Amino acid sequence: MPTELLFRNDAYLSETEATVLGINDRRGIILDRTVFFATGGGQPGDSGSFLRPGADPVTIATAVYGDDKSEVVHVPRETEALPEPGERLKAALDWERRHRHMRIHTALHLLSVVLPYPVTGGQIRADEGRLDFDIDGDVPPKEEIEERLNALVAADYPVTDEWISDEELLANPDLVKTMKVKPPMGSGSVRLVRIADIDLQPCGGTHVRSTGEIGPLVIGKMESKGRQNRRVRIRFAEDA
Repeated sequence: MPTELLFRNDAYLSETEATVLGINDRRGIILDRTVFFATGGGQPGDSGSFLRPGADPVTIATAVYGDDKSEVVHVPRETEALPEPGERLKAALDWERRHRHMRIHTALHLLSVVLPYPVTGGQIRADEGRLDFDIDGDVPPKEEIEERLNALVAADYPVTDEWISDEELLANPDLVKTMKVKPPMGSGSVRLVRIADIDLQPCGGTHVRSTGEIGPLVIGKMESKGRQNRRVRIRFAEDA
């Protein structure tokens, strides 16, 4: 039975009641529904806990997709006692960590607007994010990138999603900015994340509702990772 992915419809849902469907051979816990985002597209899997009536909570270190990609496997710490199949529990996120992932992820979409070059890689963390760009020539100064990025944040653009078919995406390849990470296709439909009228691209990750929620950003280290590969890091100004 596939796991119902509640985070796809509501990234702000931080907990849910759920039923344990089973435990795999690596001690991974499979639920019938989950708010835990599973690792993918450069975004880490969520951490949190399972709250159990009359029993100790189970600390969840991360979440990943199962072998058939239809199940989310919740990975507990090695020393945790496991729930039983059929058990009802409450799955609760480490919300502060998840929300920081959402803010960074949306900020990286804005960075791809400021630097409109093919993206060769990226990573999201709770403390920073990065994108690698295929840039043939000079990179704009760090101060200019930071100023333009924060202007987009301050504009408080709405962030929404919409769906198109696999065929529609194949007919519109310019929607795909990433050169190495393929959009989440195969189910018949593809989710697009739209930031007002300034950005539209396929994405399966979690995002904030508006760019103003990201907060001020600073550009971190900028590195050359090859002849044309330029790495740009962003961080929250509140952490600087």
